[in-house]
Amino acid sequence: MSSTLAAAAAGFGSGLSLIVAIGAQNAFVLRQGVRRDAVLAVVGICALSDAALIALGVGGVGALVAAWPGAVRAVGVVGGAFLLCYGVLAARRVLRPGGGGLRAEGEAAGSRRRAVLTCLAMTWLNPHVYLDTVFLLGSLAAGHGDLRWTFGLGAALASLCWFAALGFGARLLGRCLTGPAAWRVLDALVAVTMIGLGLTLLAGS
Repeated sequence: MSSTLAAAAAGFGSGLSLIVAIGAQNAFVLRQGVRRDAVLAVVGICALSDAALIALGVGGVGALVAAWPGAVRAVGVVGGAFLLCYGVLAARRVLRPGGGGLRAEGEAAGSRRRAVLTCLAMTWLNPHVYLDTVFLLGSLAAGHGDLRWTFGLGAALASLCWFAALGFGARLLGRCLTGPAAWRVLDALVAVTMIGLGLTLLAGS
């Protein structure tokens, strides 16, 4: 595999691991998909917002590294520690499941305008999205040097694929993702990926 494809694949895997988690945004996209209500608009907002935040992370962290080479070590240590924490929390959910799943129930958005505003609020007013897409993905991208934008492209593609699958495949995925067993499997994959990435960042710092 070429270095370019390797960077894109790393970005795709890292992005998917951070996006695939039980949360309000995923539940909202699933509900809209089940109801077939403003699905294209909701999926587009989620994917484009993630792409913009990923670009901000890749460009921002990259500029910081260029201005201060010592930032590579600092970003690697802090980012690696965060990723390890994410991995440990995911592993804990596997070992001690709460019995929950991604629920499609809930009040309908009511109109396309309301669905769009709700989606924008869930995306841009969620502090965790900045940690995930801007800082963590930016930190990982910085480790790929000149290929950091290829890494970012892979992460953005992962976001698009996930939200498109969740929104347009909601009627099929909804039956699978409402059960806690499916999320234990996903959490196990997330834990392995996050712990591996965290250790890699710390080792290279």
